[in-house]
Amino acid sequence: MTRSTASANPCEQALARWCDRCAPNMMKVAVAYSGGADSTALLLAAHQRWPAHVVALHVHHGLQAAGDDFERQARQFCAQHGIALQVQHVQAVHEPGQSPEDAARLARYAALARMAREVGADGVLLGQHADDQAETLLLALSRGAGLPGMASMPEHFERAGMRFGRPLLDVPASDLRAWLLAQGHAFVDDPSNTDTRFTRNRIRALLMPAWEACFPGFRPMLARSARHAAQAQRLLDELAALDLSHTGVPPQIVRLQSLSRDRQANALRHWLRTSAGVAAATAQLDELLDQIAACTTRGHRIHIKVGPGHVERIGACLGYTPAL
Repeated sequence: MTRSTASANPCEQALARWCDRCAPNMMKVAVAYSGGADSTALLLAAHQRWPAHVVALHVHHGLQAAGDDFERQARQFCAQHGIALQVQHVQAVHEPGQSPEDAARLARYAALARMAREVGADGVLLGQHADDQAETLLLALSRGAGLPGMASMPEHFERAGMRFGRPLLDVPASDLRAWLLAQGHAFVDDPSNTDTRFTRNRIRALLMPAWEACFPGFRPMLARSARHAAQAQRLLDELAALDLSHTGVPPQIVRLQSLSRDRQANALRHWLRTSAGVAAATAQLDELLDQIAACTTRGHRIHIKVGPGHVERIGACLGYTPAL
């Protein structure tokens, strides 16, 4: 692969900008490589930026017959381009009450983190692009999500003790595919991506073309909206931390009552998310705020279901009791 060929890769500039913002000191990089178009373009861009310091990580989920073809493509492509490859097979069987997609995602992240640690990588790059971010935002809006949902996918995060990054959230999928096809790079298409039983695929097949017809080039704009939402949420988290330093953790009810209702709601969301890993539904939070406002006597009881457990009054404070 010559420099002139690589320079046309639309991932390169996006990867450089992401590194400047999020990971200026990365030395050895792993790329989650499925064999699809997005991860292929990202892998080539990373290989160009860090020659001899990139490892491709391929996870075989064992969920569809095409998985063997994906692994075969990954091995052939990496051998052709001189890129080190690690492959791990996982059994992403979902538990009762868990969706197959969630089970596969959790197994994939665990496997990626494990392989990245084994090869000494500083982080794992993921190939989600502007179309994926737009779909995530539309899905969040359809569910009435707040700022955390509208922030969509973060461009960097930690999971299972490993740093992950998404440098392509501003790059449309069509740009990636056009470059790969023009350069003759092989990639595979996951047949499950066209299965309209899945909500995200229906958004991709029906809503995205309609948006494109009305607002050409809308994908980077929705990605920008997601970044604005993420910035606003970070500010709310900072305010919540300040307010919780006033109320104490767990929050004292009388000190919560000294805050405005909106600041109470923000502080409570932050407390529940950071201390218990749960999110209150809008109706649950409204009821909790009403109960806090009415709590003016020593015997007033608060007991409201949130997530799998309950928020309740424990003496002068609120507490969260997980389900048994």
